[in-house]
Amino acid sequence: MQEPKYKRVLLKISGEALAGEKHFGLDFEVIGQVAEVIRQCVEMGVQVGVVIGGGNFWRGVKDGEGYIERTRADHMGMLATAMNCMAMADVLEQKGVDVRVQTALEIRAVAEPYIRARAIRHLEKGRVVIFGCGIGSPFFSTDTAAVLRAAEINADVILLAKNIDGVYDCDPAKNENAVKFDSITYDDVLAKHLAVMDSTATSLSMDNHIPVLVFALKDPYNIVRVINGEKIGTIVKE
Repeated sequence: MQEPKYKRVLLKISGEALAGEKHFGLDFEVIGQVAEVIRQCVEMGVQVGVVIGGGNFWRGVKDGEGYIERTRADHMGMLATAMNCMAMADVLEQKGVDVRVQTALEIRAVAEPYIRARAIRHLEKGRVVIFGCGIGSPFFSTDTAAVLRAAEINADVILLAKNIDGVYDCDPAKNENAVKFDSITYDDVLAKHLAVMDSTATSLSMDNHIPVLVFALKDPYNIVRVINGEKIGTIVKE
């Protein structure tokens, strides 16, 4: 078996990706494919933390704007991520994967509260840890939560699984001549205002020297490929 390049990873999955072609709610075929790949990573000896967005149910800034106060809208988004975390955890357990859900907002009936030392202990025991509810504070995205948790658990890399296969100099959906980067620096991402993560998440990643690998989730096996060191997507680094 090939030796993985990364030993501990933080996988960030957008909520929209889990909705598949439905674009809303949960597509369990997609979730099953992602869970199967995570299972393979665990069998390879990789320690896996996961952060999932909530955009397949509710995006606080977009869906609540003009209707609901921003703080409350963001809290609703955190609860949306918790639903996604529970769905992913259940499918992983059906595949025999030992998994724990930890949430930044306390929902003790369904998940552990986030405790860094406990999360690391779970990872060391080969359990997948799914982090829900962002960082527990409004005005911060789940991208920022992914970088924060990656820093806290000392992850080797952030795997940013998106609906696009890398970082481009402009939106490839609007410009067929868009150029894809194989590698780009944090500074360039910030200076060019590229839509990799929001600026807070990018700055936090830069300050903590955590590389970010951006790739398409359309083929979930890409997760295994990037962990094994294959050059897929775009790497954002110093």
